[in-house]
Amino acid sequence: MTPLVGVLALQGDVVDHCRALEAVGARSRTVRRPEELTGLDGIVLPGGESTTIDKLSRRFGLRDPLVDALAAGLPAYGSCAGMIMLADELLDGLGDQQTFGGLDVTVRRNAFGRQVDSFETDLDVVGIEGPLHAVFIRAPWVERVGAGVEVLASAAGHPVAVRQGRLLATSFHPEATADTRVHALFVAGL
Repeated sequence: MTPLVGVLALQGDVVDHCRALEAVGARSRTVRRPEELTGLDGIVLPGGESTTIDKLSRRFGLRDPLVDALAAGLPAYGSCAGMIMLADELLDGLGDQQTFGGLDVTVRRNAFGRQVDSFETDLDVVGIEGPLHAVFIRAPWVERVGAGVEVLASAAGHPVAVRQGRLLATSFHPEATADTRVHALFVAGL
């Protein structure tokens, strides 16, 4: 059966994540309300601004149901701000910013710098054949990796792609390229 993957549609590059998922054989559905979590085989948390994603998830009543779904084992892939939202611990968060949690890592927001410090580079990623072109936009990095977390790729001496069970996270935006191998890696684990 073709997996159904939700894409959190509060902010970020939702359309390109949907396209990438469909290109690798999954069905996609946007998620803005708690009832749209029903029946999902996995969920993608796109990039954007993590404080805005946090506030909007609370405003739409989605935060607690999503936290519960992740705790119950819903597979998830988070890119950039999505990585921040999956982290159990956040450094440099603003005000009362909260994450959804589930991934035993400590993440630093905007670790690579401001918008003008955005960059692209090729990475070797465990589980992906050949180099992957990665786009970093105000990207976080992982400062601490828990015992059950596998580092899949690093840049500038810090983990930028990690996996823990059925949770996958990248600091970079694979949906900003035509390369769908990160999405394929996620869908293959569903």
